[in-house]
Amino acid sequence: MDAVYRLSFAILADEADARDAAQDTFVTAWRQIGKLRDPDRFDAWLQRVAVNAARMTHRARRRRGVREILASRIGGVEDLPATASPLEIDARALEAALGRLSIEQRSILALHHLEGRSVAELAEILDIPAGTVKSRLHTARQALHAALLAEAAER
Repeated sequence: MDAVYRLSFAILADEADARDAAQDTFVTAWRQIGKLRDPDRFDAWLQRVAVNAARMTHRARRRRGVREILASRIGGVEDLPATASPLEIDARALEAALGRLSIEQRSILALHHLEGRSVAELAEILDIPAGTVKSRLHTARQALHAALLAEAAER
């Protein structure tokens, strides 16, 4: 339960939305458990369900209005890509930079850096090839770096 909530919160950065997404994850998992082909892969399957629930919650939230991502609530600057090291990063700049990323970019960064999932695990969770995972991780890191640079330039 905690892992699903943490992942949802890392993606959505809102406690209420994360609770809703976590609840939706477990309801969907309960309804769809019969479609699970390999019970040994339950964790990866559940995380895929959680990412999809967070995406759906995000779409619903966009219709209600946008909220700011609170990076200070999902982790520290130690989770940032090495390319961001020349910047003097504070929590507000990180929050704003994360807010500039797409939901897909935040999802893959959260799964990899916050949840500690490997490329192979991400490929399974997201149901995409490992090469695509690497490419998306690279793109998300570049986008975060660019967003951090933009935040630094604006300050």
